[in-house]
Amino acid sequence: MTFTMDSKIGTLLDDPHAKAVIDKYIPDASTNPMMSMVRGMTINKILSMPQAAKMGVTKEKAEKLLAEVNKIIG
Repeated sequence: MTFTMDSKIGTLLDDPHAKAVIDKYIPDASTNPMMSMVRGMTINKILSMPQAAKMGVTKEKAEKLLAEVNKIIG
């Protein structure tokens, strides 16, 4: 499976490798209670929300995160 910007957050969080990379780029994101509210949203959807920018989540960061995840799960 290859993760993309259209992958749902919940799918990423359910993969242990992806979850570790998410926490690397966005510390403690996987344990943040707010994540349960966005599990069904795609990365693109999250990026369209102003809260993403406030948390430092940018398209560039998401692309780097996905590249690293996809390299690991290859």
